[in-house]
Amino acid sequence: MQKKKGIAGEETIYQGAIYIRLSKEDGDKQESNSITNQRELIYGFLKNKPDIQVCRERVDDGYSGINFDRPGIKQLLEEVKAGEINCIIVKDLSRFGRNYIETGRYIQQIFPFLGVRFIAINDGYDSARLESRADNIILPFRNLMNDSYCRDISIKVRSQIEVRQRKGDYIGSFPVYGYFRDKEHKGRLIIDETAAAVVRDIFAMKIAGKNHKRIADYLNERGVPSPMEYKALLNWRYSTSFKLKPKAKWSAMAVERILKNEIYTGTMVQGKEKTLNYKVKKRIKVAKEDWIRVEDTHEPVISKEDFTLVQKLLLWDTRTSPKEQEVYLFAGLLYCGDCNEAMVRKKQRTGKKEYTYYMCSGNKKDKTVCNSHRIKENDLKEIVLKMLRIHVFLVCSLEGLLKAIKDLPLQEHEVKKRQGQLERRKEELLRIQKLKLSLYEDYKEGLLTKKDYMEMREDYETVCLEMEEAIRLLEEEIDSFVQGQSSHNNWIDHFKRAGNVTELSRSLLILTIDKILVFDNGIIRIHFRYQNEFAAAVRSLEEIAAEASNKSGMSEREHKALQSFLAAAREA
Repeated sequence: MQKKKGIAGEETIYQGAIYIRLSKEDGDKQESNSITNQRELIYGFLKNKPDIQVCRERVDDGYSGINFDRPGIKQLLEEVKAGEINCIIVKDLSRFGRNYIETGRYIQQIFPFLGVRFIAINDGYDSARLESRADNIILPFRNLMNDSYCRDISIKVRSQIEVRQRKGDYIGSFPVYGYFRDKEHKGRLIIDETAAAVVRDIFAMKIAGKNHKRIADYLNERGVPSPMEYKALLNWRYSTSFKLKPKAKWSAMAVERILKNEIYTGTMVQGKEKTLNYKVKKRIKVAKEDWIRVEDTHEPVISKEDFTLVQKLLLWDTRTSPKEQEVYLFAGLLYCGDCNEAMVRKKQRTGKKEYTYYMCSGNKKDKTVCNSHRIKENDLKEIVLKMLRIHVFLVCSLEGLLKAIKDLPLQEHEVKKRQGQLERRKEELLRIQKLKLSLYEDYKEGLLTKKDYMEMREDYETVCLEMEEAIRLLEEEIDSFVQGQSSHNNWIDHFKRAGNVTELSRSLLILTIDKILVFDNGIIRIHFRYQNEFAAAVRSLEEIAAEASNKSGMSEREHKALQSFLAAAREA
């Protein structure tokens, strides 16, 4: 603070700093609160203030006034503490801050203690004026109004964001790796084929048995830019605290994040995190059941089937040894047939030979609980390969058989069967409704007491509701079949991906098998994927075969092929 001699004596000269802030988060209007307009208004005000010499200008562009965690205001306050500044000029109180408690503490306690003059032009507040005592009474109310305004804006913004999320709009600052933001519709995602190809490779390698580190190493060895580096190549203004090195590389964690992201299936998943309130910026995790999920909002990179398969793999304990780059062939698939404990892989050396075998982990912990169910790995491979080849052959034969039976296709058969069930349900519902109506007549004629009438009516109403629900479900199933929207036979295409099975691989087992049970004496039972669907198709074909024996629905050759298939399916 300086003083100079004038006609009226000594006059205080203040070392002033102007502070400017703009934030869309606070609902600021660009026209009136722009950086340029604030600067012009402040300098216009200071033309008639010869006692204030502006020596600093601090600007926070794009920062909310909810808290004081802003680079410009931090720098300004440090200069105040250092004694370099003793006057602060702002357009209005809301520019300095919208937090009622913090703003009031600075203006009414800290600044007066440090001898700092504070001026808010539009609010007519100047702490150096004598009449400011009255302003001190009004000041807390103004700060409270600014705080409340900020709270209202925050609630409106949050509501608008949630509305957009529930519509399936993508609201992230940057599109997820593998997608671009649609230029015509910014809330929609379109596939970025370059990055999407990498995502597909990551999922394929996971299904093939590669661990996360090996996948990351594979991508780094081939010079594939990590998601962070890819954003930089696209000239996106992206920054993160995760970047520790000049060039970010693929990591096991980055691979896992991609494998767990459901957005690659065409489903928009948002609202995984939230802030506690408009003053606290720290983000907290939201329970998975409260996430906002909207299906089919954009084109998928990965099929839902493959994504579900990978999520299952991620739940398994399929760690690899330090010397291995892939998980073992049967990892996560092999279980004891008696105690259902996982089978563990062991190695044993006999002389110069070494062989690998599996044994029950339950027996390993406590020999009284279960038998060892020991089986050599080579024997297991041979049995599983044989059973898998038979099952894939049967599934492919099933598809050919369904296509061959043109006069009585399975879909038509299923529709007829459900239509018969639907007619019976409707007849039953009509009968129950008539009985329900007759109850009232019996009650009026004194054949039923009021208590009996109320109880029986309630029972009939419950039965009617159940019947109506059953009718609704049957009608939906029939519509699905008629419109060709049923995924009744989609599972067959899944097995066709196995192709001609000549040897076992990790990806082949994952695609086709859910679980392998090992019993004593080398007995194996395999639970194939879509086993229920396969069994349902076989039962339907058995019904077709029974009908065809009484009707001329199919040729003799087709009938023989059907009988041969059913015999093979029963034997398998």
